[in-house]
Amino acid sequence: MEFNYKKVLEKAKGYEQNISKFLRDMIAISSESCNEKDVILRIKEEMRRVGFDKVKIDPMGNILGYIGHGKHLIAMDAHVDTVGVGEAESWRYDPYKGHEDKEIISGRGSSDQEGGMASMVYAGKIIKDLNLEDDYTLLITGTVQEEDCDGLCWQYIVNEEKIKPEFVVITEPTSCNIYRGQRGRMEIKVTTHGISCHGSAPERGDNAIYKMAPILNELKALNENLMDNDFLGKGSLTVSQIFFSSPSRCAVADRCTISIDRRLTDGETWEYALQQIKNLPSVKFAKADVVIYDYTKPSYTGLIYPTQSYFPTWVLKEEHPACQTLVEAYKGLFKEKPLVDKWTFSTNGVSIMGRYKIPCIGFGPGHEDQAHASNEKTWKDELVKAAAMYAIIPTIYVNNYIK
Repeated sequence: MEFNYKKVLEKAKGYEQNISKFLRDMIAISSESCNEKDVILRIKEEMRRVGFDKVKIDPMGNILGYIGHGKHLIAMDAHVDTVGVGEAESWRYDPYKGHEDKEIISGRGSSDQEGGMASMVYAGKIIKDLNLEDDYTLLITGTVQEEDCDGLCWQYIVNEEKIKPEFVVITEPTSCNIYRGQRGRMEIKVTTHGISCHGSAPERGDNAIYKMAPILNELKALNENLMDNDFLGKGSLTVSQIFFSSPSRCAVADRCTISIDRRLTDGETWEYALQQIKNLPSVKFAKADVVIYDYTKPSYTGLIYPTQSYFPTWVLKEEHPACQTLVEAYKGLFKEKPLVDKWTFSTNGVSIMGRYKIPCIGFGPGHEDQAHASNEKTWKDELVKAAAMYAIIPTIYVNNYIK
């Protein structure tokens, strides 16, 4: 199927105001993890308004919008939950109203990652306007609970909705570059146990906090010596939280727990990472418990879909048709070669490709360094570029990469 790249770009540019308004509407709706209902309903309204062929909300609360009826299922995903705003006084503008000028839109979720959602919906409109439908069905997903438990939404979509696309475009922020992988991660809990007694005679007890101290030092050293990888970089770990149990401030602590954020590079498995910690001399000496956290929070619909807090690494080969489709689309639209790189942070790709081996490729408006930041913003020209890319990716794939 032949099409005119210039017309696609012109259409995307023509919808800049619509995309911007839709994004600002989403930003204005607080949608932290497990509380996304209102923003999902706003997306449903916009999908129907621009002419999606089918729109449904699944029992977890994810919104699934379909364009076309062809046999090749291609999906594009944006999580629509956000983190909180932190200290309100650190924001220059109201994070739920934001600021708009000729170049940027600011507010919580503008880059991470409701901007991707806005561009995807208007890509659907461009497909309809320019009759770009072909032998594909395009599934646009607005997914929930990613900030809390990345990939859980797609565990549900694959396992319960029985949806398995040929590939998925992740629309997390990439500065309009093409990303083909990310490190995985784990949330690990280490607990030491002691014996409580009155603080006036600590020798009668066994202080669990003291037992944790050498473990912290050995974890810090372990981080410096983790596996490295030419593409994804080095694995890492950091202690992110510490908790204790004690009868009072005048007592010896009988339990101490830390949380570890462990990032896994290519070649590291969850078993390997867990055993590294179990093998530390301080952990063995303290007889500490080392386990992966479980996630059991209900979605906004009340559905609980338990999982372990393990999020696998994934890397797509650069020569894969999904990656080459995006490279071709980028060159055709923008007349230059794209940067092909990887994310520093984690995405829903941990389930889509990490668990289920469904090929993933990333392209999104907004910048990684805006994620979770005060005064978060995104760029209007990137929203337009992304809408144009999303509109032509399916056609290029089914015409050039399907044998």
